[in-house]
Amino acid sequence: MRLLSFFAVLSLSALMLAMAGCNTSSRVSAGDKGGKAGFDIPYEKYTLKNGLDVILHKDASDPIVAIAVLFHVGSNREVPGRTGFAHFFEHMLFQNSENVGKGQFFKTINELGGDFNGGTSNDFTVYYETVPKDALEKILWMESDRMGFLINTVTVPVLENEKEVVKNEKRQRVDNVPYGHTSYVIDKAMYPADHPYNWQVIGSLEDLQAATIDDVKDFYEKWYGPNNATMVIAGDIDIAQTKKWIDRYFAEIPAKAKVENLQPRLGKLDGVKRLMHEDNFAQVPEMRMVWPTVQDGHPDSYALQYLGELLSDGKRAPLYKELVEKRKVAASPGASNRTLEIAGNFSIVVRANAGVDLDDAYAGTMDALKAFEQSEIDDKDMERIKNSLETNFYNGLSSVFFKAFQLASANEYNGSPEALKTEIAKTLAVTKEDVKRVYDKYIKNQPYILTSFVPKGKPELAVANSAKAEVVEEPVVQGAEAAPMEETEAEFKRTPSKIDRTAIPPLGEAPVINIPTVWSKDLSNSMKVLGIENAELPLVSFSLRIKGGMLQESPATIGVSNLLTDLMMEGTKNKTPEELQDAIGQLGASISMSAGSEFISLSGNCLARNFDAVMALATEILLEPRWDAAEFDRLKTAALNRIKQQAGQPNAISGNVFNKLMYGQSSILSYSPLGTTASVERITIDDLKMYYQKNFSPNLAAFHVVGAVNQAQVNSALMSIEQKWANKNAAVPAVPDARQISKPVIYFVDIPGSKQSVVRLGAPLVKGNHPDYFAASVVNDKLGSGSGGILFQRLREERGYTYGANSSVPRRMSQGFFTAFSSVRANVTKESVQLFREIMQGYKDEYKQEYLDVTRTAMLRSNALAFETLGNKMGILLNMSTFGLPADYVKQEEKQLMSMTLDQAKATIGKYMNPNKMFYLIVGDAATQAPLLKELGFADVIMLDRDGNVVNN
Repeated sequence: MRLLSFFAVLSLSALMLAMAGCNTSSRVSAGDKGGKAGFDIPYEKYTLKNGLDVILHKDASDPIVAIAVLFHVGSNREVPGRTGFAHFFEHMLFQNSENVGKGQFFKTINELGGDFNGGTSNDFTVYYETVPKDALEKILWMESDRMGFLINTVTVPVLENEKEVVKNEKRQRVDNVPYGHTSYVIDKAMYPADHPYNWQVIGSLEDLQAATIDDVKDFYEKWYGPNNATMVIAGDIDIAQTKKWIDRYFAEIPAKAKVENLQPRLGKLDGVKRLMHEDNFAQVPEMRMVWPTVQDGHPDSYALQYLGELLSDGKRAPLYKELVEKRKVAASPGASNRTLEIAGNFSIVVRANAGVDLDDAYAGTMDALKAFEQSEIDDKDMERIKNSLETNFYNGLSSVFFKAFQLASANEYNGSPEALKTEIAKTLAVTKEDVKRVYDKYIKNQPYILTSFVPKGKPELAVANSAKAEVVEEPVVQGAEAAPMEETEAEFKRTPSKIDRTAIPPLGEAPVINIPTVWSKDLSNSMKVLGIENAELPLVSFSLRIKGGMLQESPATIGVSNLLTDLMMEGTKNKTPEELQDAIGQLGASISMSAGSEFISLSGNCLARNFDAVMALATEILLEPRWDAAEFDRLKTAALNRIKQQAGQPNAISGNVFNKLMYGQSSILSYSPLGTTASVERITIDDLKMYYQKNFSPNLAAFHVVGAVNQAQVNSALMSIEQKWANKNAAVPAVPDARQISKPVIYFVDIPGSKQSVVRLGAPLVKGNHPDYFAASVVNDKLGSGSGGILFQRLREERGYTYGANSSVPRRMSQGFFTAFSSVRANVTKESVQLFREIMQGYKDEYKQEYLDVTRTAMLRSNALAFETLGNKMGILLNMSTFGLPADYVKQEEKQLMSMTLDQAKATIGKYMNPNKMFYLIVGDAATQAPLLKELGFADVIMLDRDGNVVNN
């Protein structure tokens, strides 16, 4: 039921390595240490006469299937003046096809209770769906229709309207975010104008606007044939039946012209290039140094991956030592190698602290590189990297989609899924000598690109002698875009077929959905323990959640719990920060702590064989804090820097100000858990110790664990916590309810020059354990839970105002809220607010039995997907402990859903989504947009600053 997010730009190497496997023989096998078999991915591959490679993988652990279709076409197949076509086609393939029909792809998969999306990279385009297994034939019919029966449905109105959607995506992801133009500047400097990586995946808006129907059809005809694709079906499938369906729907699609593989064409620099840009949204300066390296699969690419880790990851890393500890100019510098199909690059990224002159960051980076040259690589660091790869492999197999994508990408780019074996083997074979060799070859004394992105008006913070970068920024012009073209049911020439493709395949036998069995126990110190045993993968995930978080803080020192959880990860009583990091890394595990508005979490993920050792470390972190004063000072500076950065992020501003408007200035919930600049500056290490002593208590805690570990093993691992963590009978203070809103009001936060406006509506709801909460989630589904929602359809598909529009009802311990939101292009802010209001005013009366029936079916069917991954299962346990829900709460919600009537649905809408009792918050360019909002008839437009305080006009 959700339109999942996907990366606009993907690194083939990074994705494959994150999800790569070992030994293959019609199966990809991961070997556990000591040669013991760990996990297999059995598959069958064959090729249709039209050249389509098909890979089938049977996994009956859940009653679901995933289909991934990967085309070997990305932005690297475009030409100058015609950029952005591959990404544009990713959009077009969701719009229409001859037999499925306009808008039916979104609608059908939503109603089936499935997930779907697509993604475009420099090198490939992928489409995928995950659905209950009874829908497999229907999905194959739909996929075949857009592979072979799409192009005749593309008309001028369809083309022109989808252009607006893509433009909105660029504004949202590039133009309206800090550092959004960095890749554009680097790629223009790295590659000549005719190089396929010279332009961005999303392309040029000028090129996109100039695209004609003939351009689009030519691109489709050249690249979207079955002979240029791999299709993987993974999940609970009948292989023989699946083959029959594939032959029925795909075999007759004709092959297109043969596609030749691109040959490597590496970036080349004649000397150092220094470029700078004053960024309208950046609040702190950022420096990047980028060297050209090698393409994916090159023998040196594996050692370059290690080099990035060794330079930046860990307390011993030279970038950390020099920039964080010594110079104190940055919080977390990073380094990484990115490999693509025909080229690659190695980057160092330093997002500096507020006000730092990037000359200092540059000098520190050069000193760090010199230190690396003069030092020996520690064997412990090499082992840590290799251990993490094994854990990452298993985490990458946690869903059938990941398995499908893994098999598809290996086949399309390496000729066979068997390549997964060699990829991971080459990675694990890297030596210290390899790392030093690639450093000397690609980094040491080699030319690079150096970029300085600095806050607008602060050019003096850029590295000296930097030239001004050319950045194409779109002006905000009222009425610049034409109104959406009317899309009529145009006649089109139908493509001949041997079968009746207008016949919609029926669903198969309904899948049996098994809700995981939950075990639980109350420890003697009052901590609750909940678990789900699942041995499909040799992995364990755990989360210890302590209720309280920001709710237990004082307004004067908001941010205490956030700083505390950061500090608790910096060593223990008996381990320095470096020793703790080493201990976790040597186990190939991850342990983290975080603080939110209502709770604190200590979470981990590890191989099952290391569970006891990892739990011993987690226990030490929980019960024996180090209270390192130097680390506290560093973390405090980092927190202040994050707060500073949020002031340049329109979505973060919208979220923070929304909470103030929802809960009122006097409520603790009106703050961000990060705190404010003033509150964090007041915090001392003694404040952290006091919070810990008072509020860390097992009576507020619950331990949740899922994976390949049984209850007896968990009980044994928790013995130390049970015996040493004494119950303090801590309490969580009661919090006043949200503000009651008597009439609709518009609030506006000014971000001068903003290319988009963030629009957010809000109204109070109920607590997450209230009987009405689930009813509210049901009626919200049709309004805005995804691509099938009214908001998405009206604002994006019909009007082209936005890239997406949604609504949600977050589940909270305290009183929650209903919110609807979108980022719209700036010059239709007024029209978007008006459309939001019209939709909300009519929703109760327009809500009909059909909506409820479709939602009921989709939500029930989506439960087939709801328990697949360790993360899904963890969500069940967290809901039970946090909101006091019974072990069978999913079944109880299903019963509530089945019995819900139309009158009850309408009553819920009227009670919690009343348009006369909600506020509107706009974050955007006030000079061009705020005056127009007054034309909508609201009492007033109240101007706020970025902290949510009223600005006197």
